[in-house]
Amino acid sequence: MAGALVTATAQRVLLLVLAVVAAFIGGWAYFAAEGWYATFPGLGMSWLPRLGPYNQHLVKDVGSFYLGFAALSLAAAWRPRTTALVAATGLAWVVFSVPHLVYHVQHLDMYDGVDRVLNVVSLSAFVVAGALLLVRPRPEPDR
Repeated sequence: MAGALVTATAQRVLLLVLAVVAAFIGGWAYFAAEGWYATFPGLGMSWLPRLGPYNQHLVKDVGSFYLGFAALSLAAAWRPRTTALVAATGLAWVVFSVPHLVYHVQHLDMYDGVDRVLNVVSLSAFVVAGALLLVRPRPEPDR
């Protein structure tokens, strides 16, 4: 079913969105580590201080990780018809995103209702995005 809905063009757009989001999170975490920790995800919300004390090394590692994912996603977007690279990128996102989601779902009690919902929705979106990159795209007509 999903294969009928997914095209290489749709996967390319998804890869570009993932790259932008990962570059944003990664750049923010790496280059403004303390500010990222104190104010992520932004918009008046602050999710990270509730999870434990600030650790610059860990935050910069997270930033570097997301910057690496941005690079991988851009590389796959550059060649969206290279299905092995697209699928490997999707697999990497799923392998990261599923345990990340599971951890946060197990710790939702420290957030209020809106933050709980946004945690689950935003983290689930990465799982879905990665899974959609694992689907072999349907053929598109030549242009």
